[in-house]
Amino acid sequence: MPDDAFESKLRRRGLNRIAGIDEAGRGPLAGPVSAAAVVLPPGWRCPGLDDSKKLTALKRERLFERITTDASVLWSQSFAEPEEIDRVNILRATHAAMARAVRGLCVEVEHCLVDGLAVPGFEWPHDGIVKGDGKSLSIAAASIIAKVARDRVMHRFAREFPQYGFERHMGYGTKQHLEALRLHGPCRIHRRSFQPVAQLALPFDEA
Repeated sequence: MPDDAFESKLRRRGLNRIAGIDEAGRGPLAGPVSAAAVVLPPGWRCPGLDDSKKLTALKRERLFERITTDASVLWSQSFAEPEEIDRVNILRATHAAMARAVRGLCVEVEHCLVDGLAVPGFEWPHDGIVKGDGKSLSIAAASIIAKVARDRVMHRFAREFPQYGFERHMGYGTKQHLEALRLHGPCRIHRRSFQPVAQLALPFDEA
């Protein structure tokens, strides 16, 4: 289970405004990538908080409400839409969304803990922590916010584009999603730079 060991180590160096950062949705063929930044107060605890991928949707929703309604917790969330992903590539779009999430916090962050590898050219001092959402409390909180925010958006898109079943696979390349793409082609939230969407989006040659 994640704890605050990374945050406590930074606080002993005199750094107090520490943002945990995580993303959700880098791999799907459709929809935005979501990033979140969270600053937790010292000693903050949340029973059951863990890497969002290890939790059920119901548990994530409950944790989301617990985190986002706590006045002592500072948090911000940002999306990179499919158009941005296609324009700059998924990695750069993810990093841009992370930066926007940090800027959205109402404090000047002193240090960041980022899930995964360090981010080249990131605006803030930071440490990359591989599988950090299962190790750092603030990254785990960010993982919940990023995932729930994205899932809610994909449920809204599922009502707009019912033929794709977004409410079931959240845009990932499942067998059902690939079959829907074959039958209907891509819609406006598909990432045109991702295979097989890119191939299916090509116009047919006319005889």
